[in-house]
Amino acid sequence: MSEVKENKKHSEGSVENIAKPKKSEAQVKSKSKSKDKDIVKDEGDVKKEKPKKELKPKIPSEMEKKYFSECVPALKTKFNYKNIMQVPRLQKIIVNTSIKEALQDVKILQAAAEEIAAITGLRPVITKAKKSIANFKLREGQSIGARVTLRGKYMYEFVNRLFNVAMPRVRDFKGVSPKSFDGRGNYTLGITEQTIFPEINFDKVSRTNGMNITFVTSAKTDDESRELLALMGMPFRR
Repeated sequence: MSEVKENKKHSEGSVENIAKPKKSEAQVKSKSKSKDKDIVKDEGDVKKEKPKKELKPKIPSEMEKKYFSECVPALKTKFNYKNIMQVPRLQKIIVNTSIKEALQDVKILQAAAEEIAAITGLRPVITKAKKSIANFKLREGQSIGARVTLRGKYMYEFVNRLFNVAMPRVRDFKGVSPKSFDGRGNYTLGITEQTIFPEINFDKVSRTNGMNITFVTSAKTDDESRELLALMGMPFRR
């Protein structure tokens, strides 16, 4: 009887050994590595701290400095603003072009978009027709132009180059019209040639393209917007 009992115990032990498979060497190593990592992390938390990122100060452009140092005080004294937040400011600039020849040749529109990118420093968005016009052989959804919106440092840099570099290069330039306001403080300027910008290589230009430049301001009236743009350097015609 004792031999039978021993055989039963031996058989039960063998069953337990089969039911519980042995852990592989890879699993054992992975667990040991994870424990080592936890130990290293704990030691690092105690001994070393993560270095803090140094925030680089924002360097304003020349036109932005001019706005805060010259334009804001002059506007406050002329219009009697009680709070500096009431002083109108330039919010954004929209550069837009449309080319009817792009309906027959897509490469013309691609070249115009590359020129706008070189002028503004930002990649433009291709604009498409919103409705079909049979007289112009225009179908809804066709690509007809390019548009880019400038804000922040890109906006101030563009204004500086437009007022001080591009406009003086126009032949027989006598100033821009002071009447091209929309009644809500926004001003639109039309340019007939893109070659007035120094970023455009005249030798590589295949055709001249015009563009519209819209200055969107926070001014409530056209007089406030006109004074703001004049102080920033807009050469209005007298």
